[in-house]
Amino acid sequence: MLANYLPVLIFLTVATGLAALLLGLGTLVGRLGVRHRGDAEKLSPYECGFEAFEDSRTQFDVRYYLVAILFIVFDLEIAFLFPWAVTISRTGAYGLVAMAIFLTILVIGFVYEWKKGALEWD
Repeated sequence: MLANYLPVLIFLTVATGLAALLLGLGTLVGRLGVRHRGDAEKLSPYECGFEAFEDSRTQFDVRYYLVAILFIVFDLEIAFLFPWAVTISRTGAYGLVAMAIFLTILVIGFVYEWKKGALEWD
């Protein structure tokens, strides 16, 4: 019975050894390499190409989160639509009804986003 777990043990040993080796090499190269001291501009906070102009604890506009939800809605739709389209001949009417329910739920989410104004860019 223990022979069944031998490949897993070998895999874990090799993975741990490789991780330790790469971490050690990174540390060694960092210590032996030339240390580059960054100037004030290089060490300053970077925010999308602009200087940080507000406190980091400011609240985001709710539309930021609504756009994120919108992305998830459409990402889920595409991720499940392609496999469904490939297997529609095997799933038949059951698959069609299941996908119709799924798409209805996604359309409800889209209408919610639309009513909340997430698609309006001011």
